[in-house]
Amino acid sequence: MDKYNLKCPIRKANPYRRMAKALKTNSVADNILNREFEEHGARKVLLTDITYIPYNGQFCYLSTILDAFTKQILSYVLSDSLEVDFVLETVEMLIKEHGIELTKETLIHSDQGCHYTSISFTKLVKDKGLRQSMSRKANCWDNAPQESFFGHMKDEIDLSGCQKYREVKAIIDDWMDYYNNERYQWQLAKLSPNEYYNYITTGVYPLGDV
Repeated sequence: MDKYNLKCPIRKANPYRRMAKALKTNSVADNILNREFEEHGARKVLLTDITYIPYNGQFCYLSTILDAFTKQILSYVLSDSLEVDFVLETVEMLIKEHGIELTKETLIHSDQGCHYTSISFTKLVKDKGLRQSMSRKANCWDNAPQESFFGHMKDEIDLSGCQKYREVKAIIDDWMDYYNNERYQWQLAKLSPNEYYNYITTGVYPLGDV
């Protein structure tokens, strides 16, 4: 190799794989939810997950918490790192904005990803008085409404012109506001998620007779 000036590239270890190994614990929660997404009403079943957002040859990461009954996004955090902190921040934001609406029966349901089995996440959920539930291994149907939400979002946003993280964040922020307040859904009595929540809690239908 020296004679012909050849060099052998050394593939570096994937830092996120190391992180996943470091975070992984055996604390996998039971699938308490059992796909009963809408049977228990608002603020009883909260779904959470992470999705990768590609832009300009790189990635950022979106963590969300969705009310399975009202389809509202109750909190979300966009991050340029997969470190566990942004998932914890999503829960902290949930409690800050909606903690008064939650009860000791509220479930927070996720997959078995390393963020959700980490000691820091399971402790935070317990400290906040929430019950933890997890999908069965490699079974996306156990968290189907959350997966569907990410699919619709990626179909509707356009990040092709984004060069920087802050540009992606601005688009995500705008779309989240549109989704919660203006994106009408047939199964929500033809209302947006926020309008539907107000309707079921006040009994006042904003569009007149149903």
